Amino acid sequence: MMNRVVHFELQVADPDKAAAFYKDVFGWQVSKWDGPEEYFLVRTGEGEAGIDGGIMRSPDGVSRTTNTIKVDSVDDFLNKVTDSGGIVVVPKMAIPGVGYLAYCKDPVDGLFGIMHDDPEAK
Repeated sequence: MMNRVVHFELQVADPDKAAAFYKDVFGWQVSKWDGPEEYFLVRTGEGEAGIDGGIMRSPDGVSRTTNTIKVDSVDDFLNKVTDSGGIVVVPKMAIPGVGYLAYCKDPVDGLFGIMHDDPEAK
């Protein structure tokens, strides 16, 4: 049996600002945890268990975690990202036979990817 990643954490300087950004752009449900520390619970969807991932060499030798979020259209979501105060770090690119991918930063400097499936991508 494989053990799947089923949770992610975004460590940011301003959790309220980050929560508002991800709610606005991706429609995530974000609620403050009723516990002893400042923590927000995030629901990204219904009915899908776990996420897949990968391992690659860092281009600058710095270790980091980057979450990639599946969307309907990278182009549409790049507009949502910039309209909500984020920036595009790596523009939309094709992953042949898989789909399209872009990397962005949220308003508090958190790096993330967005992608959509397209087996015809070249």
